[in-house]
Amino acid sequence: MQPGRPELSRTENLLPPALSAPTAPNSAGLGIPLGCAIQPERNPVKPPVSPARPVQVPLSRFRQINPATPIAAGPRPINRPAYTPREEVALADLTNFGDRYIKDLNGRLTDHAPIIVLHETVGSARSAINYFQTPHPRDEDQVSYHTLIGLDGTIYYLVPPDKRAFGAGNSVFIGANGAESVQTNPDFPPSVNNFAYHISLETPADGDNNNSSHSGYTNAQYQSLAWLVAKTGVPNDRITFHKTVDRSGSRQDPRSFNAQAFLALLDTYPRTNEIVIGCSIALSTP
Repeated sequence: MQPGRPELSRTENLLPPALSAPTAPNSAGLGIPLGCAIQPERNPVKPPVSPARPVQVPLSRFRQINPATPIAAGPRPINRPAYTPREEVALADLTNFGDRYIKDLNGRLTDHAPIIVLHETVGSARSAINYFQTPHPRDEDQVSYHTLIGLDGTIYYLVPPDKRAFGAGNSVFIGANGAESVQTNPDFPPSVNNFAYHISLETPADGDNNNSSHSGYTNAQYQSLAWLVAKTGVPNDRITFHKTVDRSGSRQDPRSFNAQAFLALLDTYPRTNEIVIGCSIALSTP
């Protein structure tokens, strides 16, 4: 979560149980065109914020539905596990995510390879989704993940992978290529959001606090996380934690994460590109 945003209470229960939404006429009218924007504006004119309007977006907007061929660089599973998680689309409000950019604020190309950033909700999945689906006109209140995994292993798709989720405000990824970050807003420091795919795990009830640890995540969450990450094709050395990329020193998530167990599960799945992070085409302009 971003600094300054309100804490989400586990007692919030403002979403309908099924997270259902009215059917939209077609996906073209959702204001979520496929592709990247060229370059952020230094003084953008913000459109007026309209009331939240639930829409229905197909699962295919978030991942390839048909089975994909494993990529050559990925690990070869010995026995592919017979596991299929429950999946739901719970699109975040349009104020809580934005376009990825081909160039940064200063016109430099942003050619960073994708990374995966793991988070936790510090609250219930339902209260987090409710917050993401609420319009937030102020930049400092806007926040989202691409996906969220509930305690029962359900995967909630919140932001399409070609779009920029607001998951890590002041952040940098340090890897084989050195320090990587992109500035897209003149009022905020650079972050990893332009090339990151943000995944959050629902925090167990005993972790709804600021303690340094809790009882940990469920086996269903680890199974779903491995299943999901394998579909991005992102290599292990570009999978990281929110607390690792954070530069504010205030983040410690995901607490009590069992990296060894996760990586062992991840290696049982074929790596594919069913989830394409980022984009290679620019949005068309009128």
